[in-house]
Amino acid sequence: MTLKVIGAGFGRTGTLSLKEALEKLGYGPCHHMKEVFLNSDQTEYFYLASMGEKVDWDEVFKDYNSAVDWPAAAYYKELSDKYPDAKVILGMRDANSWYDSASTTIYQMSQNFPKWIRFIFPRIGKLFTMIDKTVFGEPFSYRFENRESAVQVFNDHVEEVKRVIPKEKLLMHSAKDGWEPLCAFLDVPVPEEPYPWVNDSKVFARRLMFIKFLSWLPLIILLSVLGFILSSRI
Repeated sequence: MTLKVIGAGFGRTGTLSLKEALEKLGYGPCHHMKEVFLNSDQTEYFYLASMGEKVDWDEVFKDYNSAVDWPAAAYYKELSDKYPDAKVILGMRDANSWYDSASTTIYQMSQNFPKWIRFIFPRIGKLFTMIDKTVFGEPFSYRFENRESAVQVFNDHVEEVKRVIPKEKLLMHSAKDGWEPLCAFLDVPVPEEPYPWVNDSKVFARRLMFIKFLSWLPLIILLSVLGFILSSRI
């Protein structure tokens, strides 16, 4: 396989909806951050890339026809050069709305994921090291919590993509735009079913609660053991 569509949009710009849409249009499998969480090889590839090492993109995307979301979006220029026939889709969203979403979902996940789990499971450690660098670190100069700075990076990224990618290869697309502009851009028929609309904010909220619980788990276990020891001595 070779990449036919490259997503240049940041995460939380409708990338999961776009992934489903592309797969329905015949451009699947579509690479997404979910693939990196589930696949140890993908974790290793993008960890090495985040460390500045060269990776074989043909090997990375050998099972995919398209790629959206971080971490692939961080390399959109390199991938566009590598696959000159691929079309590029820039996920669009109001910058402030994007920041509200990203800062309360994926950023909180990365910041609160227990360090003890990263230490015990090396692959998870590499995964979150990659996310720290590729997603929230270097692109935002490690200042993601500064709203004004992060919003400026988002807007600058949009302008950079428009400057770097030729107009005939670029579609600026919002999930609200639906099928028509996407299908016209890819020259495929418009499906009869509604455009996918994946709102996973509630899912992230539940995951974050669980992750915060895991952060306290070692202390809870320690206190339970101490309580048992003390009670057995009485």
